[in-house]
Amino acid sequence: MTKHHAAAKVDRTVRAVLKDVLALSDARVAAFDDETPLFGALPELDSMAVAGVLTEIEDRLGILIEDDEVDGEMLETFGALRRFAQSKVKD
Repeated sequence: MTKHHAAAKVDRTVRAVLKDVLALSDARVAAFDDETPLFGALPELDSMAVAGVLTEIEDRLGILIEDDEVDGEMLETFGALRRFAQSKVKD
């Protein structure tokens, strides 16, 4: 899989997880860009939902997210969360 294909897969997966776990509409999630604020801006993404989102990302991408890697910065924007997930995927 090329880097572009891997990045596209991560993007699709993160969008799908946010849609599924937070019960967001397809249109709302499709409109997310790198600057779209998440934690603190999406009422659906509260501290309890964060664990579900991260667990689902782990399961769907086959990655492991350590507790000490989770911080407000990685959840600040869609782009930050997508880049974090991408950094965990093995090429």
